[in-house]
Amino acid sequence: MNPVLAEILRGHALESFHRGAFAVANADGKIIVQNGDIERAIFPRSAIKAFQCVPLIESGAADRFGFGDEEIALACSSHSGEAEHVRVASVMLEKAGIAEAAYECGSHWPDRMDDKSALIKAAVLPRAIHNNCSGKHAGMLALAKHLGAELQNYVKLEHPVQQAVAKALDHYCDANTAKAPCGIDGCSVPTWAMPLQNLARGFAKLFGAGDVTGQRIAGAARQHPFLIAGTNKFDSNVMSAVPRLFIKVGAEGVYCGAVPHAGLGFALKIDDGAIRGAEVAAANMLAKLECWTPEEVSTLQSFAHSTQKNWRKLEVTETHSNF
Repeated sequence: MNPVLAEILRGHALESFHRGAFAVANADGKIIVQNGDIERAIFPRSAIKAFQCVPLIESGAADRFGFGDEEIALACSSHSGEAEHVRVASVMLEKAGIAEAAYECGSHWPDRMDDKSALIKAAVLPRAIHNNCSGKHAGMLALAKHLGAELQNYVKLEHPVQQAVAKALDHYCDANTAKAPCGIDGCSVPTWAMPLQNLARGFAKLFGAGDVTGQRIAGAARQHPFLIAGTNKFDSNVMSAVPRLFIKVGAEGVYCGAVPHAGLGFALKIDDGAIRGAEVAAANMLAKLECWTPEEVSTLQSFAHSTQKNWRKLEVTETHSNF
């Protein structure tokens, strides 16, 4: 059974808790910190968007279509569907000469009430470009066009785009995607299951000092952390506060990323899928690594707890991690 990584207190008494596991790997691929079962295969979901962006860059597609830091950051994002996110996704499609109708990610409402209200007031339904994965999909469409492949069905496992993603995961994470459990993600692309230890090693390798592609992704995220997630989102907030960190959420309680200056990669999964537990646990895990300035440690520790308010704006619970 995995250890408790996060607790929810109400009136200073334990109300709920979240079990999970995590792994931290160094540049040599050695697991230097671990807790819980790091060998069990888990679905990292959107936490691996950096790997999904690798073939966009390494194929030359990003340079061919003039994608800069904004476009690379959005290709790695799970954004909130805010105006700035939609703008950059539109720019990506325009630069690649691809119609919005080519999207195969589906549509959903933006996360924030203000953005939902704006669409409702304009009597406009959300489009695929509002999908939190529209940046990644714009990048995949650009890659398909660059490869001379059909745009239709670019989300299918057998399509050259997804095979290129599988190749990147095999290279960095030693994933063996040909045999790994494979499902369909929320945005319709394939998602493979792999152990936390493989993911940690993969992020350490991608964001290592010698990997030009990883450094380009890290630089893009550092310049535009808002594009990675959005207003009041954990990923954007913590990377804005600690720019030397790259971190990315995945559905069902996953956080993965890297500390490029220290050559470290990490992966964390909360068993019950609770993002509230994953956020504080990831911050606590990161704060304990001996690679930060005292100011960075203090900042990360501040993210290792959060409070929740009721409808009268009274603080009623606290979620914290102190393993």
